[in-house]
Order: sequence, then C-alpha cells, then structure tokens
Amino acid sequence: MAQNKIVAMILAGGKGSRLKALTHKNAKPGISFGGKYRIIDYTLSNCANSRISVVGVLTQYESAFLNSYIGNGEKWGLNGVRSLTAILTPRQTEEGSSWYSGTADAIYRNIEWLDEQNPQYVLILSGDHIYEMDYKAMLTKHIENDADLSIAVIDVPLEEASRFGILETNEQGFVTKFVEKPKQPKSTLASMGIYVFNYKKLREALIADSRLDTSSHDFGGDIIPGFLASKCKIYAYLFDGYWKDVGTIDSYWEASMDLIDQIGKNKTGKGVFKELIYSEDTNSLPHYVGKKACLKNSICNQGAIILGQVNNSLIFNEVEIHGGSSVKYSVVMPNVIIEEGCEIAYAVIGPEQVIKAGTKIIGTKDNIVLHAE
Repeated sequence: MAQNKIVAMILAGGKGSRLKALTHKNAKPGISFGGKYRIIDYTLSNCANSRISVVGVLTQYESAFLNSYIGNGEKWGLNGVRSLTAILTPRQTEEGSSWYSGTADAIYRNIEWLDEQNPQYVLILSGDHIYEMDYKAMLTKHIENDADLSIAVIDVPLEEASRFGILETNEQGFVTKFVEKPKQPKSTLASMGIYVFNYKKLREALIADSRLDTSSHDFGGDIIPGFLASKCKIYAYLFDGYWKDVGTIDSYWEASMDLIDQIGKNKTGKGVFKELIYSEDTNSLPHYVGKKACLKNSICNQGAIILGQVNNSLIFNEVEIHGGSSVKYSVVMPNVIIEEGCEIAYAVIGPEQVIKAGTKIIGTKDNIVLHAE
C-alpha cells in the first residue's frame, strides 16, 4: 500500500450551543461568515493551499447541510485523481451506534479509514476557527525537531488564558507542562487545537485510551497529558498570524468587524488572508446600491440590494435593505429582507429573516444583539 505523508482530519461535529439560534438547524462549521463564506471554508482552504491532498471531515451534529456542502471536496480542489475528501460520520457497527464521545474518540473510531490511507503523519484540525495557516510549514518544524507530537500555539492575553489549554515550554520550544483551562494560568501559550502526530504513536495512544473507562477520550484532557507522562517529545509551534475561535455571538461579531477593518487597511484587498479562501459560488446577480443609498466601509456580496444606509457592516448575498433603513456595525446573513425605516446597530441578523418596517434592533459594542429564529 502506498503511503501518504500526511492526512488531515477535521473535527466538524460540534453543536456550538453558545451561538444560540444560529446553530439550531446547522452545525457551527456550516454557519455563514465573512460575507460569502462558511466557517469551515477557512480550514478546508488552508488544507488546499498547504497542498494536503487527503482530508477526512468528521461531522455529527445537524450534519445534513454540512455533508452536502462539503460533498466530494470540489470547491477546494480536493476531489482530484490524487486527492480525496471523505465525510466521516458516526456509523452503526456490530457493537451498536452512538455519537462520538470526545475528540480523541472521533479519531479512534475512524482508525480503519486512517489505516487505509497509511499516513506517516496525521494533522488534527478544528472546523470552526477563522485563520490562515501553512500546515506544511508546521509539519516541517515537526520533522526538524524529531517530535512525536507538535501543537500549534498562540500567545493570548493573561486574562483570557483560562479559556484554553495552556502549555509551558523549555528554551528549545518543547512542552514541559500542559493544563486544560487552568484557573490560574502560569503561561500565555494557548493551544489552537491544531496537532501534528506521528501516526504510529497516535494510533497506539488512541487504542490504549479507548480501553479506559475513566477517560473522557479527549485530546486536551487525555491524549496530550498521556504523551507528556510517557516522556514523548512534544513541540510547541508558535503561530503569529490572525486566529479567532468564533464560538460566541460576541467573538463571531468581532471576527466579522476584524475582516472589514483589515481589508480596509490592506491596499491589495486581501486583508489578513494572503491566500485564496475557496467557497461556493451563489451565481447571483451583482449587488446594487441605489442613488440615495450609502455603502461605507462595508463588505457586500452578490445579489444584495442596498437602498438604505450601510456603515461598517457585512452584508451577505440576496439581502435587501430598503429605503430609510440604517445598518451599522452589524452582520446581515443571506436572504434577509430589511423593510423601510428600520434601525439596526451592533447586531447579528440570522439568515432568512424579514425585519418588519420600523423595527429597531440596537445593541452596543459590549452587548451584541442576535436576531435569528
């Protein structure tokens, strides 16, 4: 059997309950973002731009749309003769069927598929973060340092460190301690949930972990501490680019405003993302801005009709904003109709909504309002 040097496994089954109504009928990675994309587009585009040709996407919660959207990977060029995109959902076996019980369990239950791919390295990713990263550069560092596991880390403010898995390292960059969401963090190096494993080591660890009734079958809670306890070489790969976990309404809004801000500052129009982000083309008509309308410092996608005032906002495809309405510092998702005389500020408007004439939806920078069904 021919060996693949590296296979990527994208964990895309999370419910994302902190995004409230946005995930009632859609998995978090399938949520619209950035005016024309889905959240998972960023991770899949990173794989494509990093020339990783074999990708498994592990879906679970409300997976119907996400499975259909990903399809055979064509949108990201991952459906060629020498490339493969596979949708991996929990399946029924002789022992029965159940949802994945943790991030490590999700990978363990697809060991047979991984064995078929025969990888030397496995890249574990999350499908719900906004960032651009060259995974091959991380793999190169992993190999140069003869590591058993490499963890991508980002430096975070001390006041936010308790939200993450926190690492301590020696002078050579090898991990000496790892604590999942510490109450009193002693470091600001936060795990991004991006791992490169030597597959043989990972396979052994997953099989051993599956036999432990006391395990939560999670990478942060079980596998990484187990690697440390076994004196495996764990390298911390420091990432210095833009990265955002859009797991809450506030962080989703912040990432959207960051995108507007960075595109405005970058004369090339590419903002924080130097590589292309691939997505589905809606095949809509061009957007239209009326004579008395205003579209200022905003991103507006195909098929949108702007007859009102739009400032510092993200407007998705097929949105209608009628005359006399004002939208400021907000995200308006696909197929929303905002009738006459509405006032919207510091808000996220979910898809397929009709905002009746004269409606006011007004939040603040510290209290973003979600309007969604």
